[in-house]
Amino acid sequence: MLAPLSWLFSIISRLRRLVLQFFYQGKPFSVPVAVVGNITVGGSGKTPLIIALVNALNERGYKVGVVSRGYGGDANVYPLAVTSETPVKQCGDEPLLIAQSCGCPVVVDPDRVRAVKFLLLQSPCDIVLSDDGLQHYRLHRDIEIAVVDAVRGLGNGRTLPSGPLREPSSRLSQVDFVVLNGAGSAFSVEIGSAKAHKVELQAVGLRNMVSNQLVPVDEWKDGTKVHAVCGIGHPERFAQTLEHLGFEVILNAVNDHQYLTGEDIEFGDQLPVIITAKDAVKYTDAASSNLWVLEVQMPISNDFVASLVDQAGLAMTAV
Repeated sequence: MLAPLSWLFSIISRLRRLVLQFFYQGKPFSVPVAVVGNITVGGSGKTPLIIALVNALNERGYKVGVVSRGYGGDANVYPLAVTSETPVKQCGDEPLLIAQSCGCPVVVDPDRVRAVKFLLLQSPCDIVLSDDGLQHYRLHRDIEIAVVDAVRGLGNGRTLPSGPLREPSSRLSQVDFVVLNGAGSAFSVEIGSAKAHKVELQAVGLRNMVSNQLVPVDEWKDGTKVHAVCGIGHPERFAQTLEHLGFEVILNAVNDHQYLTGEDIEFGDQLPVIITAKDAVKYTDAASSNLWVLEVQMPISNDFVASLVDQAGLAMTAV
């Protein structure tokens, strides 16, 4: 019964993109802007990819800035420059995590065009990355990177409301890069190896929220049965990651971007409680010694970074 609504949604989304691109695409900024987004609802790994790209580009001598809508935050004034000390309730969890992980300039504003202009006035950059915003067509972009969960793929292939897609699957043929996040799947074949770049989150270790001690997974001695608590777009992925590391997981998920409280991590036992880094930046209650953060990284290939640099025309501009 929802299929006709999905067809209507697809038509409207196409028309909206064409109209906004007509008015706003072709008005570039002083540096290239690369949008990292997706065409599905739910988490796909955009923020870990942003962090990996910032670090990889910095290592190559490029100055990188990041803009974000700041979902989950509520600042008194926008644009808001985010530092590692910015209250998460002002900027949102993902921008704060990026600022803390990378130390790069980060600006949040629901108006991403204004965010980019503000960022470039405040910080000299060679390239700007937009965390999400693939459908924010008021923002001129020079490069589009679509992140896809390689395990879930595109679901039933339908747009909202009868499927998980924000735009038709054909949209993937129009972006510059498709990044498949996760271990192999038949969906990888559908995209084609020439266009897709495969990535996968890797566990660095478990960091204790009280002592800040980082324990490598192979040195973990607190038992395998754990509570996993998270407020992310795809909580099952978090549970699966822990299971692949050898844990017996009791998953407790809250809404994406929801702030965890002491009640969310109290289960009346002494089992370890593991949360994500994204949840850790917005946890402000007292921490107990059994609260741990799974620290991860997303390795990306030199070929992917080199292709991005070439596409952005950065070879002659970096300092």
